[in-house]
This record gives sequence, structure tokens and C-alpha cells, in this order.
Amino acid sequence: MERAIRIIPANEYRRQRWRNGAGWTREIHAQPAPAPADGWDWRLSIAEIEQDAPFSVFPGIERELLLLAGNGLRLRFDDGEIRELLPPHDRLHFAGERALRGELLDGPTQDFNLMWRRDAFDARLWHRPLVGTMVLFAGPGETWAVHQLAGHARFADDSGLGDLQQGDTALLAATAARRRCVLDGSGAVLLVRLAPRERR
Repeated sequence: MERAIRIIPANEYRRQRWRNGAGWTREIHAQPAPAPADGWDWRLSIAEIEQDAPFSVFPGIERELLLLAGNGLRLRFDDGEIRELLPPHDRLHFAGERALRGELLDGPTQDFNLMWRRDAFDARLWHRPLVGTMVLFAGPGETWAVHQLAGHARFADDSGLGDLQQGDTALLAATAARRRCVLDGSGAVLLVRLAPRERR
């Protein structure tokens, strides 16, 4: 069984093909859906976009894409909408059913990809500076993810977690009781909050 709180070092992300085979992604974590459902309830990854390519379609999934590195990405949806993600960290939330093509503006990009099953979870993504101490509270059943975007940080000694280096991600899950986590450092982080919805 996986630990409720843990740090996933960047060098342990799993590199794999996109569902449609048109690109690569580094999977940070995929939370398995409980039986009898198949697949995952939510997933964090970093898409590596090296050429113009169609995106995979994910029915029933919400997505949020944030530019991590590169000079920009144009998202050309089949319904006619066009959006551009520009440096430093533009982002876009869209439904996984929408067909689109990613077009590089000037060279390859890396993009933080948050996906969640809309009938099972609610999710929020924040980009925040880290200056000194940050305190996170995970309510019962919630999970927070902290992706160290720049700089470095350290969790309080009582967490048992230790250091968070640039590119690493911490997962902080609460079960029946609320969990408090204290992070101290400098730089910038992406914060993701995932809260379960009542399954229908």
C-alpha cells in the first residue's frame, strides 16, 4: 500500500507514450479508480511536446494544462477555438472530450498536465510563490500535490518527508482526519487540491 504522504523525485517519473502515440509524457502519479471502475480517478504528468500533434481524447475527464517550459503552445480546438499558452506559466482548463491539436510557437515545450474524472473528483490548481513558510490543510479524503516549480523546500520534521527539490512532487493525502503539513523554502510551487465527489 502506498504511503499517505510521500515525495516522488523527478527522476522517478515514468516516461510513456501518449494514448494516441503522438508524443511523450512523464507520469508523476495516477490514482487508481476503486473497483469496479477501470483506469484512474486523477493523474499528474508532464507532457513533452516536440512537434505539432493532435492531443489524445479523454471522455469523462477534465483537464488543466500549464506551460512549464518553452516559448509557447497554441491549442487549436476542432470546434474553432484557438488559445495560446505563453511564458511564463499560462494555463487552460478544458474538457477531455474536446478534440484539439497542439502547435509549437517556437521550439519544444513541457506542460504540467492535471486530469481528473469529473464524476469522481473536484480539482483546483494554483501557481504560488514560496517565500518562507506555507501551511497546507488536507480535509478528510482530500489529497494535495505540491510540485516544486523552482527553488527548493523542506517539510517540517514531524512529517517524515524531508526535502523537496526543483521538479519533485509531494503527495499529501488525508484519510478520516484532517492533515496539516508545513513547508518551508523559497522559489515557486504548483499546488493541486483533489477532493472526492459522491459517486453516482
